[in-house]
Amino acid sequence: MEMLAHGSDNIAVLLAEKIGAHEVQEGETAFVESLGEPGGEADRVGIRHAVVAIERRQAHADAIRAEAATLDWDISAYAFHDTNGEEEAGRTAAALCGAGEADVLMKGNLHTDVFMKSAVSRDAGLRTGKRFVHIFHISHPDGGRPILISDAAVNVAPNIETRHDCIRECADLLIRLGNPRPKIAILSATESPIPSVPSSMDGRALADWAKANLPYADISGPLAFDLIMSPDAAATKGMGADPVAGHADAIVVPDIVSGNALFKAFVYLKGGCAAGIVTGAKVPILLTSRADPAAARIASVALAAITCGLPK
Repeated sequence: MEMLAHGSDNIAVLLAEKIGAHEVQEGETAFVESLGEPGGEADRVGIRHAVVAIERRQAHADAIRAEAATLDWDISAYAFHDTNGEEEAGRTAAALCGAGEADVLMKGNLHTDVFMKSAVSRDAGLRTGKRFVHIFHISHPDGGRPILISDAAVNVAPNIETRHDCIRECADLLIRLGNPRPKIAILSATESPIPSVPSSMDGRALADWAKANLPYADISGPLAFDLIMSPDAAATKGMGADPVAGHADAIVVPDIVSGNALFKAFVYLKGGCAAGIVTGAKVPILLTSRADPAAARIASVALAAITCGLPK
C-alpha cells in the first residue's frame, strides 16, 4: 500500500482506538506520515505508507507512540505534522491524495461537511469527472452473505443517471470482492411499477438500463425489501425464477433517507458491521462516522485496500 490518508481521528485504525487524555491545546491537529520504509507493523497489517490526520483535542505525538508501544507496534517510520484545526487537516490529507502521495482518504473525527468539502475541492485534485457514489458493505456476525447498499451517505436524492453509477459501482466492487456475477436489487415498496410510487417506476427503468448496459450482472427492480431478502417471500409471490429476488448481493436505494435507515437497521438490529467507501474520486474515500466502532473503521480500510489492489 503506497499510502493511506486518514481524516482526523483518535487513530483507531493504527492504534486500536485507544489514546489517553494528554496535554494538548484545543483545536490542535496532528498529521502522521510514513517515511516509506517497508517492514514492521505497517507491513503486517497491510499498510506500508500511511498518512493519518488526527485532530489532537486530547492526543499528543508522544501519547500515540506510547500507545503503540503498549500494543507492540513499531511506528518509528512515521513522522508527525501539525495542522491548525480540522479544516486544514482535511485539506492537507486530501491534497496528499490528489498529489499521488496517498492511496486512501479516510474521515475520522472531522465533521462530514468539512471533510467532504476538502475532498470535492478542485484544489485537492481528487475529481475524475465521475460522480461520487457511496457504498456500504455490511457483513453479518453469523458470517452470512454480506450485502452492499448504495447510496446511503452522499447523494441525497439521486436522479436516474446517478443511480446508474450506483448500480455500476456496486457491480464493479462485488466483482473485485470475488463475486463472479453480482445480483443487484432496486429497492421500492412494490415489485410492480405504479405511477403513484415514483421509485417503482424508476426501478423498472433502472433495471431495463442495467440489463442493456451491464451484461455481467443480474439486476432486478423494482423489488420490495421482503423480495430482496427472502427466498420464501419470492417463492410465495411467484418470483422464484428471478435471479435476484431473495438472493441480492446489493441494494440500490431511491434516496438517502431510505438508505440511511436501511444500513442502520442492519447495524443496530442485526449487529452488522458496516464498512463504507466513496467511489468516483482519484482515490477511495472512507466516510466513516465519528460513532463507528473500530471494527467498522478497520473493515473500511480493508475495503479500500481491495479496491486499490493494494497488498494484503
